[in-house]
Amino acid sequence: MSRKRVFACHRISPGTAWGEALLSVDDICFYLVDPQTGIVLEKGHDAEGRSVSGKVLIFPSGKGSSVVQTDGLYHLQKNGQGPTAMIVRHPDTVLVAAAIIMGIPLVDDVDEEFYRLLGSGRRVTVDADGQTVTLEE
Repeated sequence: MSRKRVFACHRISPGTAWGEALLSVDDICFYLVDPQTGIVLEKGHDAEGRSVSGKVLIFPSGKGSSVVQTDGLYHLQKNGQGPTAMIVRHPDTVLVAAAIIMGIPLVDDVDEEFYRLLGSGRRVTVDADGQTVTLEE
């Protein structure tokens, strides 16, 4: 029987989505993610070779200029390869604007216990509207 842990969060971009967690300790530049597969291409990135497609992407922050960030995320979404939701520690204005424009639920300010319990592959639900993140155990 699956147990669920619910954590409070802060809504940035509205919506509700769920999926398998993809945890990255590195900031992400969506321009360096293959828009056809969702696979992170950036050399040396801790998520290199893994796909963001259909995942709840958990990472510190975005990186890169507004053009490359927004364009990269746009092409991922256009091809159906983007993340279902995003959880960030340090939201930046470019990432926030891109998530809102593309309708991707985005939250921050999740309790540290969430990060201690989390691992890639765990199922996570982001309810930005209800300001909760649920981790299935």
